[in-house]
Amino acid sequence: QVQLVESGGGLVQAGGSLRLSCAASGRTFSRNAMGWFRQAPGKEREFVAAISWSGGSTYYADSVKGRFTISRDNAKNTVYLQMDSLKPEDTAVYYCAVDSQYYRLSYFTSRDVDYWGQGTQVTVSS
Repeated sequence: QVQLVESGGGLVQAGGSLRLSCAASGRTFSRNAMGWFRQAPGKEREFVAAISWSGGSTYYADSVKGRFTISRDNAKNTVYLQMDSLKPEDTAVYYCAVDSQYYRLSYFTSRDVDYWGQGTQVTVSS
């Protein structure tokens, strides 16, 4: 049974940092891109960042570019999201996701997701 378990969310002041982790179990995802999406109250789930199967390519939403960094450790079957210079508008539930396609060389959308994590709350106070 595949599980994606996120951790690292919490409450932080504007300008602060958080590091999210997503540990996968049940199978390895070394051939799949992985990424992060988020959903704020009353809004649709949106793409935040993705990383290719090898870690050689990364993709970011314009709203987080330059502030967030995605990385992965295939030996640990884990993906990370380092979030710096956080803003109140970053407040949302953050979800880890696994791309359904092997070796994709572009970012993926929520329609392409094979597995989702349970989500972790990130709250940024002003």
